Amino acid sequence: MSIKTTSSPSALYSVSPSVEMVRKWIADLPAKTGRSLEEWLTFIEENGPATEMERRAWLKQSHGIGTNAAWWLAERSVGKGREEDSPEAYLRQAAIWVDEMFSGSKAHLRPVADTLMQLAKSISMEVNICPGKTIIPFYRRHVFAQIKPATRTRIDLGLALGNTAVPERLIDTGGFAKRDRITHRIPLSSLKEIDDEVKEWLMRAYQRDAG
Repeated sequence: MSIKTTSSPSALYSVSPSVEMVRKWIADLPAKTGRSLEEWLTFIEENGPATEMERRAWLKQSHGIGTNAAWWLAERSVGKGREEDSPEAYLRQAAIWVDEMFSGSKAHLRPVADTLMQLAKSISMEVNICPGKTIIPFYRRHVFAQIKPATRTRIDLGLALGNTAVPERLIDTGGFAKRDRITHRIPLSSLKEIDDEVKEWLMRAYQRDAG
């Protein structure tokens, strides 16, 4: 199996759909609440309680802010969540998250993760790789696969396969019964384990997300 490599794994990353959702939320804040994001942050700092949790409750109870908006405002008021405010900030943070995921005792798993990302991109340029703090999801229309460093010696390649019949190598996560996107996983500890069967099932998960 031939996989095209890149000089920089971070060049494979795409902006998470959550970033566009947050950008729209920021743009809509003045019309919906009467204050911009920066005006809210100043108001919270000057008038709100001390902790993030208290600020969430205060925003909901005292100012009628919805649950999601209260969560985001409280996060930003204590310096969190800024990586979602712009595509550039997200991509910078995404590279940091991946570096941190595969540091220390898990550093030897980084080539496995990089190869899986390159493999996904070799399937189609429609594949978007959008790292988070603890997992690396692969999107087409939805999440169809993900990489997760499960232990110090193993990465789990999670796949969204529904109730598809699969060979023994693919482990049922219980996701189908729980209506989770990821329903199966393939444990991988070395590059030699990324074979044609892994590519085939990654392709099937991608194809299932076409509709």
